[in-house]
Amino acid sequence: MAQETITTISPITGKPMLTRQGLSISEIPSLLSASKKAFSTFQKTHPLAKRQEIVRKALDILLSKTDELAKELTEQMGRPIAYTGKEIATAVMRAQYLLKVSDEVLSDSPGEAQEGFKRFIRKEPLGPVLIIFAWNYPYLILINSLIPAILAGNTLLLKPSPQTPTIAEHMVSIFAEAGLPENVLQTVHCGNNATLEALIREPDVRSIAFTGSVAGGIAVQKAAASRVVPVGLELGGNDPAYVRPDVDIAWAAEEIVDGAVFNSGQSCCSIERVYVHESIYEEFLEKLVGVLNGYKLGDPLDKTTHLGPVVSAKSARTIAEQVKDAEDKGARNLTPNVYSEGSKLGETFVRPEILADCSHKMRVLTEETFGPIIPVTKVSGDDEAVSLMNDSDFGLTASIWTKDVETGQKLAEQVEAGTVFVNRCDYPSPVSSRASCHF
Repeated sequence: MAQETITTISPITGKPMLTRQGLSISEIPSLLSASKKAFSTFQKTHPLAKRQEIVRKALDILLSKTDELAKELTEQMGRPIAYTGKEIATAVMRAQYLLKVSDEVLSDSPGEAQEGFKRFIRKEPLGPVLIIFAWNYPYLILINSLIPAILAGNTLLLKPSPQTPTIAEHMVSIFAEAGLPENVLQTVHCGNNATLEALIREPDVRSIAFTGSVAGGIAVQKAAASRVVPVGLELGGNDPAYVRPDVDIAWAAEEIVDGAVFNSGQSCCSIERVYVHESIYEEFLEKLVGVLNGYKLGDPLDKTTHLGPVVSAKSARTIAEQVKDAEDKGARNLTPNVYSEGSKLGETFVRPEILADCSHKMRVLTEETFGPIIPVTKVSGDDEAVSLMNDSDFGLTASIWTKDVETGQKLAEQVEAGTVFVNRCDYPSPVSSRASCHF
């Protein structure tokens, strides 16, 4: 099989911007041999304290490069330059938390006491770990897997999205500068499914972490199914928000617009369904329109831009198909016409859409959109809202908006999602939690 050339297409211009040579199946043995050799010495010569020191140095270097890395990230995936640097800062905060808890998490756990015996559970590194990570928040997503694996003493193969191929390269370089031994981190460029599946099936790959689409996660799981290996999957979302009648309507509208369209809606935890109590329904819609009137769609390298392009022309077409499906089935499109200049930049510059009177017969409420769409549905009360929020194949996050925080917390217990927020949404807290409140 000829070596694969991977081309990154700019979401801003629609033109090729860089290429990388993809891994071939014949190169897999040498890749894994280098990783195994590094692992055999790394865990012995670098105790936890030394690994922690390297991670701290790497985080300092990463922060020092924020401006240049933020600009590059904007160019590769399209998020406005006003916001890309914040992802790096958030990733560092996440890593600092993981550093903070690493002593406790990685220490021996005592067993049941019994005279004449000493029992304990020791956490041992596995070996080469394959991390496959997405383009939409690549630094934050990578940090979530990279830092725990390094602190535990593993070696890593970093497989970035072809859309943001340089992120893995930068992290390998940064950690090398911080003192990490050679081949503890390696970059794997791969766009060929057969090659990636062959790598996943290799017995020397001792753990796999994947963050990306549902289809991609299922493909990884299938490829790994022929052997016993830990596979961690963080996949798509279709996250709901419920606006109760007692809420501060103007404030909630601002927060929900931000939670729905930030990063052009390209977050697995962005708001993709909004359920609003019937008593405030029309007023809430008016406030949504007013909020969107203040947003600017345009050149992501302009610091005044709120919304840049979506990642690809294919993504733009999928979003347009969902909007048309909703309109054909009775949705009202209330989007203010303030985006004409931005949309002239190209097909990928998708305007945010407010769709009123939506139902679960529409794709926009049942599928992941991954775009700046705000579908709104009227509900009669808490029971109907919770029922509709739970009517989904997804379950990453959800949010409840109310002045009655106690009731919001009780409703959160009924919502089937990994994280349920009260008066907050799409918030990447360094500490994972089941519920969160913001007063």
